[in-house]
Amino acid sequence: MAAGTVMVELRDVRKRLGATTALDGVSLRIARGEMFGVIGPDGAGKTTMLRLICGLLRPDSGTVRLQGDDPARVRRTATAVIGYLSQRFSLYGDLSIDENIEFFARIHGVTDFHARRTRLLELTGLHPFRARLADRLSGGMKQKLALACTLVHEPPLLVLDEPTTGVDPVSRREFWKLLAEFLAEGLTIIMATPYLDEAERCMRVALISSGRLLAVDDPRRLQAAYAGAVLEVVASPIRRALDVASASLGADRAQLFGDRLHVRVDDAASGEPLRERLVAAGIDVVQIRRVVPSLEDVFIDMTQGTP
Repeated sequence: MAAGTVMVELRDVRKRLGATTALDGVSLRIARGEMFGVIGPDGAGKTTMLRLICGLLRPDSGTVRLQGDDPARVRRTATAVIGYLSQRFSLYGDLSIDENIEFFARIHGVTDFHARRTRLLELTGLHPFRARLADRLSGGMKQKLALACTLVHEPPLLVLDEPTTGVDPVSRREFWKLLAEFLAEGLTIIMATPYLDEAERCMRVALISSGRLLAVDDPRRLQAAYAGAVLEVVASPIRRALDVASASLGADRAQLFGDRLHVRVDDAASGEPLRERLVAAGIDVVQIRRVVPSLEDVFIDMTQGTP
């Protein structure tokens, strides 16, 4: 990755929060125009990483660079470059959609914002409701308005901290369509998400556990490099099947995926012995087949044995 194409760089970054090591020697580069996912369980260090990138925290050691500058020292760079959106983004309920966007535009010193506001309202589908108070919007509409407020000053980098947590599936899908449109216009997007199906849409992802970076790569390459096999089990009752598979293979080898199981095995030939154990336990086995491992399968496999 050439230096001129780098939007964000972390070099051997360490950060402690009290007695907790939030990040432990993290190094990575994020390119301009990239959609980059940061994945990990609660407490993994995702939000700490985003706050370091935004200049809200300073590393205890190592360096953070945003377009070549230290965002914690060169505040003007961070303010101009970054649009930040979290699941708790604050809108003003007694202001209309138009007024909320105008308020955030003026905070960033943008006075000629009218054309940009109209464009954002058209993209988000909020144009017909621009006079409606924010308090009267649905959850999905509030999320779209928050995105418009975040982007009104035209930042080249959008930082998202679990923005779709608690949002209904339809609104999540619409939100991702919006992100794809902004990405096509050249925006760089960094997203922390607990939803690994969302992370699979990213160009690259960073897998983080207990503050340590496990891998940085294209999700498809991570899935292709998976060692072993994943079996999808369709059976009834499914929770009883989970108990039997966990007892036979280990609790960390079987997970529920909706109405079926994903069972991680060393070899696909393990499917027949598993079927026999399930049938012997009185479980109706509809199907056992090998499937492409999900990013969640890969992540769970990588975190086995991680304290």
